Amino acid sequence: MRVLITAVQTPFIDGGANYHVNSLYEQMKKRGINVEIVRFIFKYFPNSDILKNIKVWLEQDFTQINGIEIDKVISLQFPTYYLNHPNKILWLMHQHRAVYELYDLKTASNDLKELKEIITNLDNRYIGQIKKRFANSKNVANRLKKYNYINSTPLYHPPYEEEKFYTDKSENFIFLPSRLEKLKRQDLLIKAMNFTKSPLKAIIAGVGSHFQIYQELIDRLNLNHKVKLIGKITQEEKFKYYAKSIAVVYPPFDEDYGYVTLEAMLSAKPIITCYDSGGVLEFVYDGLNGFIVSPNPQVIANKIDYLYYNRDRAKKMGHNSLEVYRDKNISWDNVINNLIGDNN
Repeated sequence: MRVLITAVQTPFIDGGANYHVNSLYEQMKKRGINVEIVRFIFKYFPNSDILKNIKVWLEQDFTQINGIEIDKVISLQFPTYYLNHPNKILWLMHQHRAVYELYDLKTASNDLKELKEIITNLDNRYIGQIKKRFANSKNVANRLKKYNYINSTPLYHPPYEEEKFYTDKSENFIFLPSRLEKLKRQDLLIKAMNFTKSPLKAIIAGVGSHFQIYQELIDRLNLNHKVKLIGKITQEEKFKYYAKSIAVVYPPFDEDYGYVTLEAMLSAKPIITCYDSGGVLEFVYDGLNGFIVSPNPQVIANKIDYLYYNRDRAKKMGHNSLEVYRDKNISWDNVINNLIGDNN
């Protein structure tokens, strides 16, 4: 069997999408599947370039390449699912968010309005034609149903190197590793630290467009003694920070899936998140393995302090996190069987 995974590439921008694609490839290879990845460059602005990207994928026929028959194609990202193949499988990370859940009619430019109409019509047509449709979370599946009236099945997958996460004796800090971007809302944690009464510090790892913005916020609030932006870290450093943290705070806006959540669970840590954090809410149960609160810094601060002053409860909630993860049947065997198994 020859399988192609189709994805896009944005140079010098790394994150969960790359882990997702690369992990699927590696796991299929481990199982003896003849698989390759096909990536094209994706430019998400200006809108005229998005239309060019769409045109590229609409023109692709992956039925046969250089005389080699392709048995299955797994498409994960917009706009790769527009390609032509008789046995195309969708495992949707997300659609083009700017024309769906992040779209604001009041502020949308004329070219964005036009782009929204084009993409919505294309998604309705091409996604609707795919017989096997999966999404990487219930949140992504719900968006597809809400905006395009198309059903898909949520299919969870493990984070990268899941077997290497561990737990250790907690130290006096909370942890948040993620790309530093507006939608990840690290500013909520930074502002929350202005209200905490416990001696806990916040360690925020990652790089991104908002690094300087967040550092300026820390400086303005005089929080350099309580909040540290530590930039890019290695996988080994990430495992250690998770293992030794008291808890993980992860408050993104409408997250698709959220590796941070799963990584915290594998590290047996409680998670503080927000009621509008999207896919995170599929794994955090308020009061059991974390807290779901309003996106309000003072409310987040109260929960941070609670976990510090109630260490036994925090430890128990962390243990619950690991149990919740195990109960979800999150495995690559399950993923690959669903995607290309003969019974599907």
